[in-house]
Amino acid sequence: MSFGDPNNPYGQQPGQPPQGQQPGYGYPQGQPQQGQQPGYGYPQAPPVQQAGYGYPGGYPAAPTEMPGGIKAARVMLWVMSAFQVIAGIFLFAAMGAVDDAVNNADTTADTAALADFGKGIVAFLAVLMLIFAALSITLALKMKSGGNATRICAIVYGAFAALGGLVSLPLGIVTLALGILIIVFVAKSDGAAWFQRPRY
Repeated sequence: MSFGDPNNPYGQQPGQPPQGQQPGYGYPQGQPQQGQQPGYGYPQAPPVQQAGYGYPGGYPAAPTEMPGGIKAARVMLWVMSAFQVIAGIFLFAAMGAVDDAVNNADTTADTAALADFGKGIVAFLAVLMLIFAALSITLALKMKSGGNATRICAIVYGAFAALGGLVSLPLGIVTLALGILIIVFVAKSDGAAWFQRPRY
């Protein structure tokens, strides 16, 4: 194949593709052949990889199994619900004992009113314990399938449990410790990844 006059600046030069096969201006070229320079335009780039869950360069893969900290927090919620049910039953029994003591003693109107007020406080605490027990059971059940709202509720619940344990020291030391541990386990990064995982 002849290239024509080598001194002709408008003619085809050696090492260039034939006239009709000029590379397009501004687009990346394939691998240059030996002796050729890459064309003008964008530099060569590696192939694009799809970003997303499980792909290199994308987001970290979503957890498929409940992390150990969340499992531990779930067990602690079940334990706390049992404690709260027992405490609620105990408080209702204490309310009955106060009522029996008032009925068996000589009481004035002021003493009876004070006893009724005390029974009201005990009944309120008993109902509060049972409400917290129901909330604890609900959170424990939602740990497997719940979203970020479950995580936030568990953190708030742990804060209230820790506060209740702090108020009732030394008897509330177990509740205080469990409340703090629930907050720590649920607030950790693997706990956040579990509750914020995509659901298909």
